[in-house]
Amino acid sequence: MAVGNEKVAADVLVAVGGKENVTTVAHCMTRLRLNLKDQSIPDDDEVKEIKGVLAAQWVGDQYQVVIGQNVPKVYNELIKLGVAASGPIDESLGDAPREKLTAKSIGGSILNYLSKSMVQLIPIMMVAAVFRTIAAVCGPTMLNLWAADSDTYNLFYNWLYSAGFCFMPVILGWSAAKVLGASPVLGMMLGGVLIAPEFMTMVDVGMTTTAVYGLPAVVNDYSSTVLPILLCIPVLWQIERFFKKAIPDILSTMFVPFLTMLIVVPISLCALAPIGSVLGTLLGNFLFGLGERGGIVAIITMVIVGGLWEFLVMTGMHQVLIALALANMATGACDSCIMVAAGMASFACYGMALGAALRVKHPDERAENFSFFVSAVVGGVTEPTLYGCGFRHMRTFAGLIAGGAAGGLVAGVLGLDVYVVSNASILSFFGYVAGGAQNIVAGVIAMVVAIAVSTLVTFLFGFTKEELDTSAQAARPVAYVVSLACGRCDAPQWLRCTDRAIFERKNQYEAAPHPCR
Repeated sequence: MAVGNEKVAADVLVAVGGKENVTTVAHCMTRLRLNLKDQSIPDDDEVKEIKGVLAAQWVGDQYQVVIGQNVPKVYNELIKLGVAASGPIDESLGDAPREKLTAKSIGGSILNYLSKSMVQLIPIMMVAAVFRTIAAVCGPTMLNLWAADSDTYNLFYNWLYSAGFCFMPVILGWSAAKVLGASPVLGMMLGGVLIAPEFMTMVDVGMTTTAVYGLPAVVNDYSSTVLPILLCIPVLWQIERFFKKAIPDILSTMFVPFLTMLIVVPISLCALAPIGSVLGTLLGNFLFGLGERGGIVAIITMVIVGGLWEFLVMTGMHQVLIALALANMATGACDSCIMVAAGMASFACYGMALGAALRVKHPDERAENFSFFVSAVVGGVTEPTLYGCGFRHMRTFAGLIAGGAAGGLVAGVLGLDVYVVSNASILSFFGYVAGGAQNIVAGVIAMVVAIAVSTLVTFLFGFTKEELDTSAQAARPVAYVVSLACGRCDAPQWLRCTDRAIFERKNQYEAAPHPCR
């Protein structure tokens, strides 16, 4: 029986120490992401026992509770219970211990910042990618329903697509500032500084440097970039915090944002944004240049990424790579390695759920795995399969790894390219269409191999004998036996029934046939 979202939210809130212990809560496609004051309170095993919860884990300083596709509704119920959705709140909690600054805690905080900032961008970029996919299918290179110079084709292929990518620094400035507790509008303004028309004009005319307060600043095209603004926002946050404390309340409305921007703009344009641009270029060249190199290096990389990608999904850090991939593709490039292999991993996840559904005997467990399969294929949500199937039957991960690796191998050998990244649903196949008929055929072959290998390996090797025996035993109807005295001769009569409700109604058996009758 399905558990109400209100009940799930209430139980989770109790398990993590109540609303007083929750700094903020956010959510992605399947997870609640909770920042807690006292991190010692939640017990993972206790949280996992809550009906409606698939898994729970720490990712850096963030406590993530895997709910499934109904996570937005559970999130809304948490907000109704008084949990802060965003922004800073009082961090004090008596004498709660504070985590010491270590390499691990610092790294976890950085990953938490990147992941939470990126996750809010994914829907925008997905929508933009879908518009371009539709244009590619209906455009002159495929169905030829729209001419290359038609208004509709231009709207879908360029205009709407650019709206999701060109203004990425502005959108990400808002998102990152919101995550840290800085003013989102100042984050947006700082992102706007990086892509202001006057600045972009310098780029168009070929200028390489300009001056800010007399300091040299590199002229770069920061549209569709990720790392420059992500490096700038933490500095903005700290500067704004300082001025909020230093400036009297009566003057804060005007002078806090003014002085914050006055200081952070030269730091951003002269140092942080250029550094972010260089780092982003290096990272992009490394991640997406592997496919362009081709050969054995690219193939081995795709096998490894295809086999292990879904484990990265469990950490939530796959969103950072997806965002970087989308930003790279905004320049018109295609990806021939990382995101191709990630797609194969998603198809392997379909096979994992399907293989499990075909193998288990208990009807409820079979139906559950089929629901995991449908949610992955239709909705692009693979986490229910990972947590609901994989962690329950650890050997099923063998099918996931084998299918993802096999799909990555085939994709690498056939030279598959992806031009548009969408979610992990079957619709991600359309990311291959812009590459022409040969690329489509390669995509179909790789996809089928990933699903087939994962299904077969999961079916054959995904379960221990004990797990299969338990499932088979649970599938058999339970026999309830009762001995009753015959109402006519008082001789005992033994009766069996597989329906407990009937078994418990004694009068059903007292009128049963008996030899004396």
